[in-house]
Amino acid sequence: MLLRLRIAVPDRPGSLGQVTSALGSAGADITQVIVLERGDGRAVDDFTVYWPDAAPREYLISALEELDDIKIEGVWSTREAPGTYPELEILKFLTTAGERALATLIDSMPVLFSADWAAAGTERTPRETVYSSWRAPETIPYPAETPSRPTASTLESGLHLITAPLPPLALSLVLARAEGPDFHRIEVHRLTRILEIFLMLPAIERGADRAFRNLATRTQD
Repeated sequence: MLLRLRIAVPDRPGSLGQVTSALGSAGADITQVIVLERGDGRAVDDFTVYWPDAAPREYLISALEELDDIKIEGVWSTREAPGTYPELEILKFLTTAGERALATLIDSMPVLFSADWAAAGTERTPRETVYSSWRAPETIPYPAETPSRPTASTLESGLHLITAPLPPLALSLVLARAEGPDFHRIEVHRLTRILEIFLMLPAIERGADRAFRNLATRTQD
């Protein structure tokens, strides 16, 4: 399986080498390392590793816990293949998706952000889901009010969310992750930039209109 690990390490020479050595000794095949932040003597890194399906994740965690001054912020499954520049691929698909641009965006979000599901709902209340990805629940936890910009939060249930406005479409986007850490500010920034480009596409309003029509038809039925 493909796993993502978020690890906080001391920002000093040798720390990254200790982590990679521990992961390799445990049997993990490291495929990608992304530095999310550095400051105050600490660094937060995202590691993507191949891990044997039959091997418990506890082995991996135990190997890291033996290191001094290392904090494991999360270990969770991911479908984001390393080294593929997924944002560029998705943006390419969006430019040719036509009226399906909104659906393409929602379906791609869980893969891009190692999340579980995504959905877009109306801003008016009661909220109605216009489109949702695979694995999205029947009841989406939309916020009471849509924030003015993409915002990360964690519900009492432990579900991590990014909620974002789609202003020209009168829609609210929700991206959710059940396992792993809360969404990092770098992930929120990535989503912000993707949405900025998405909202510039000429076909998105037609796609939203089509989704609203489908919603109205389902409601009448």
